[in-house]
Amino acid sequence: MSTAPEHAQGENLVEEVRNELVEIDAMQVNDHGDRYELLYQKLSTALSSIDGL
Repeated sequence: MSTAPEHAQGENLVEEVRNELVEIDAMQVNDHGDRYELLYQKLSTALSSIDGL
């Protein structure tokens, strides 16, 4: 079971990712690749930190 700070941290990450996707959507298509790569790295880091994976 997650604690309140962990839960809030997860919600913050979800909100950050959502905001980044909105920003990417507003960009020119040829600029999407670099931003998606950065977003992928952020998500990979977050997922790998869950339960010490």
